[in-house]
Amino acid sequence: MEQCQIVYEALKKLNISYELIEHPPALTTEEADRYIEGKEGVRTKTLFLCNRKKSAYYLVIMDDAKRLDMKKLGELIDEKGMQFASTEKLMEKMLLPPGVVSLFGILNNTEHDIKVCLDKEMLSEKFMSFHANDNSKTVFISTDDMYKFIHLLNYEYSIINL
Repeated sequence: MEQCQIVYEALKKLNISYELIEHPPALTTEEADRYIEGKEGVRTKTLFLCNRKKSAYYLVIMDDAKRLDMKKLGELIDEKGMQFASTEKLMEKMLLPPGVVSLFGILNNTEHDIKVCLDKEMLSEKFMSFHANDNSKTVFISTDDMYKFIHLLNYEYSIINL
């Protein structure tokens, strides 16, 4: 089954409504934003990171207009040497290539060992947008449904002030 189909099936099963926008493949958030202009919601950036020892993995979700300060993130989550996880680890943990990372990648995390971190600043918005584990499809869900999705998959999340 295609990765996007896994996402749609999961959202349907979890009773989460969504709006789907299909567009040419977008490798950057800036590129993706051009295809969803005028739609209400936060344009999210989802980063797959690890600590220096590569013993803890994090999915950091924030407004794509914001830059991540890795040192500050490390201080907030009490980890040293935060860095992008390797392409190989991304494929192993979420079955996704670079440029396609989204919240929906946790559907493929069979070891259930990724910690989700949400930037507080974006959470007052009503809708969030994510790739549907395919960079030619953008899914909009309500912020409440984002929380529901994380909870129903039995993940905890941290709200941090990036």
